[in-house]
Amino acid sequence: MAHNKLSPAFVRGAKHSGRTQGGERHADGNGLMLSIQPGGTKSWVQRIVIHGQRRTFGLGGYPLVGLAEARQIAHDNRALARKGGDPLALRARRDIPDFATATEQVIDIQAAGWKDQTSRMQWESSLSRFAFPVLGTKRVDTITSADVLAAVLPIWATKRVTAGRVRQRISAVMRWAIAQGFRDNDPAGEAVLQALPKGVAKPKAHHKALPYSEVADAVRRVREGDAWSGIRLALEFLVLTATRSAEVRGATWGEVDLAAATWTIPAERMKAKAEHRVPLAQRSIELLREAKGIARDGGLLFRGIKGGMVHPTAMNDLLRSLSIPGTPHGFRSTFRDWASERTNTPHAVMEAALAHTIPNAAERAYARSDLFDKRRALMERWSAHVCDAGGEVVAIGEVA
Repeated sequence: MAHNKLSPAFVRGAKHSGRTQGGERHADGNGLMLSIQPGGTKSWVQRIVIHGQRRTFGLGGYPLVGLAEARQIAHDNRALARKGGDPLALRARRDIPDFATATEQVIDIQAAGWKDQTSRMQWESSLSRFAFPVLGTKRVDTITSADVLAAVLPIWATKRVTAGRVRQRISAVMRWAIAQGFRDNDPAGEAVLQALPKGVAKPKAHHKALPYSEVADAVRRVREGDAWSGIRLALEFLVLTATRSAEVRGATWGEVDLAAATWTIPAERMKAKAEHRVPLAQRSIELLREAKGIARDGGLLFRGIKGGMVHPTAMNDLLRSLSIPGTPHGFRSTFRDWASERTNTPHAVMEAALAHTIPNAAERAYARSDLFDKRRALMERWSAHVCDAGGEVVAIGEVA
């Protein structure tokens, strides 16, 4: 059989002759042929015998795959087939992504159902930190339960919740691989769960909360620190409004009415899936005006260091850097303790301020008002307490 029958000049200038309605092929050797379609498209195909059967398959389009490269691929395929191997199976394996690449695709698919970028950042952060060092470069069809266990076990005792989420996210990538036909089982499933130490479940830890007598000093230290202004402003605003971190980080200017001193959080961004109006005290308005001065557009209230949303851990990191023993979410408990012990605020008003759902269905059916005016008076008092390093004492009965 003749080899290297074609020349680069021929391949470059070859055109469809027009004598046939279909494609035309010009042989080069080793089963390699240049295929030319009526429209002028050129590609490489190879015809060889694999396990006793004559097979024809593509090697790529010209000029992306040149003559020399096509010859080398054809030579390697024929040599493998003569030894009893299967070039088609080998090529299929080459198309199977590694775990890191597959994770990117899974995250892109999952992101369609996420409310904001928080879930994306959590997936990327946890998997890149704990899974990629073990699994990142492995093809998804080669990953075993032992590999998954090697990624999860080191943090199982000290970071049980994180470890569980890492395993679940690895499992999601593996289930995607099954759907793609790359494998037929989930190595992060039951076998890994059975292999992990059971131990005694730790009691649920509550978010660390500062005593309300210390919150004014903590906010002053945040205000006077040298942290990025977007993070600093977001944290103080979170304290003053007694809202959740995700609600503050995702807040937009379209949700705020400065003239009415009201921030309306849409239902889709609330934990209880119900719209929540937040009365803004004077200090909160001042913070927003300062934030507006550094905003690049009319989107987010508070801009992160890289220009987008403030990172989920940024406010926590700021508190830690200032040696303030609390968490952003813990300030909601601080507010609740202050309102209970230093004011005569009705229980329903305090719960409405925190956007808590009334657990009793009958009671909830009759609770048509969000007690907004009473909550405004409460939040003004809270703001005065937070802004007073001396710790303002509110007389019992003053907020009712």
